[in-house]
Amino acid sequence: MSTVAGVDFGTLSVRVSIFDSAKGRLGAASAEYPLHRKKEDPDYATQSHADHMAALAKAMRGATAAAGIQGDAVEAIALDTTGSSVIPVDEKLNPLDDYYLWCDHRAWKEAAEITQAARAASLPAIEWCGGIYSSEWGWAKLLHWLRHNPAKRAQFATALEHCDMVATTLCGITEAVDAPRSVCAMGHKWMWSAALGGLPPEEFLVSLDPLLAGIRDKLAGRYATSDQIAGHLSPEWAGKLGLRAGIPIPVGAFDAHWDAVGAEVRLGDVVNVVGTSTCIVAIGEKPNLVPGVCGVVPGSVHPGYTGIEAGLSATGDIFDAIARRAGTTVADLSNGLERYRAGETGLLRMSWDNGDRTVLVNPELSGITLGWRLTHTAQDELFAAIEGTAFHTRVILERMQHHGVPVSRIINGGGIPQKNAVLNQVYANVLGKPILVPKGDITSLGSAIFAFLAAGVFKTIEEAQIALCPGHATVEPQPDQVAVYEELYPIYRKLYFGFGERRSTGLEIGDVLPELRRIAAQARGGHSVGSSAS
Repeated sequence: MSTVAGVDFGTLSVRVSIFDSAKGRLGAASAEYPLHRKKEDPDYATQSHADHMAALAKAMRGATAAAGIQGDAVEAIALDTTGSSVIPVDEKLNPLDDYYLWCDHRAWKEAAEITQAARAASLPAIEWCGGIYSSEWGWAKLLHWLRHNPAKRAQFATALEHCDMVATTLCGITEAVDAPRSVCAMGHKWMWSAALGGLPPEEFLVSLDPLLAGIRDKLAGRYATSDQIAGHLSPEWAGKLGLRAGIPIPVGAFDAHWDAVGAEVRLGDVVNVVGTSTCIVAIGEKPNLVPGVCGVVPGSVHPGYTGIEAGLSATGDIFDAIARRAGTTVADLSNGLERYRAGETGLLRMSWDNGDRTVLVNPELSGITLGWRLTHTAQDELFAAIEGTAFHTRVILERMQHHGVPVSRIINGGGIPQKNAVLNQVYANVLGKPILVPKGDITSLGSAIFAFLAAGVFKTIEEAQIALCPGHATVEPQPDQVAVYEELYPIYRKLYFGFGERRSTGLEIGDVLPELRRIAAQARGGHSVGSSAS
């Protein structure tokens, strides 16, 4: 038997789980850190590296205590983090500023410039990240920081993704050239590709903005997949975490990608990692271009296969906002949702409250709810929001399938599906396929699997999944509800592209609201109030 620590940095907290190779999870603990927002700037979202590391130390000691073990029994530690969380650092890899968190969209102008320049230059890398560069991603955020921090530019040595910054810190690495660079992070968010010679060419970057001169060389480091070792735990951080110095730390990755591993993703599977946002992760044997997705990157999820990433910029965030406006909680507002039937609210919700991540890749969009009436409640909107995120997911999966990504099984991973049976049922009905839900908590299980690989306990990911993953419960689609969603989905899809594409053509939408009323009345078994039929 062997023991490792799996670490998962989320948007608001870090969770550490202690796993035994034979017994599974022995104990876990979490610690929170603040998210800095500005009411006057809704695109602003930052976090402190110091806050992250203090929370990690607290959670690690809590987890070993909960597991009933001494810290020196831990044989390896692996860490995943939110993606697109970027921090500029100096020559000793000390932070020059806070992280631009994944949900910081201040760089939307820079992202549009990158897209325009890449298309004009026929840059191959832009096609491999979906054809449109996102304000969530690294080059846009770094360029925004360089433009808005002239006093700090002279101190800038490099920028790191969160997963690489944490591993670098724990290993005591102080030179950029020695820093681990996650293929997952750099491939999906920085247009890095081994097949294309690494990062975009220097001449392209300089043509984009002279401030980027020399930045390509400053993003040096050891680019690697997560079956490789980033380094070993330094004595300083061993003391802070209560662990043994020298234990291996593999190259990190994004939380959703390792959540997919913990959800037992296999070839042909798609995992919806549903949390604050949704990350949709699949693995395939061959890299195929998929317009509008967040990247097609060999080795980003499973070192032996190609990772495909897409997603929604807000999911749980939308549910929380609806409850907050109603002065309640999502848990309380969800009581009774199981009685709702497909389309009965008459509402149709576009889940763009934080912009569109896939397939439009448009941060300038905002949420839309159609069909409001005076009698609608916050609970009605919550159910419509769940339906809306499911419709959006269907748009994404259809795009992936159209471009050769197999969708044989759909797994709902992440935190929300574990506690929201209604969401899983709605997704099954909207997608028209069974939804598999892990039978147990898989948070930080993916991290633990890579920690076990680093410790040499398991030889392959599949071997570790067989030993540690909890299996799946199956939620079957309900034929009568599927039929209703088959009527609603074409309406949603028309509005999704009609409202969402910057250059969309005129739409005939006069039938939309009457159709929503008709479908709602049919779902309720009667006529809608105000209908001409009575």
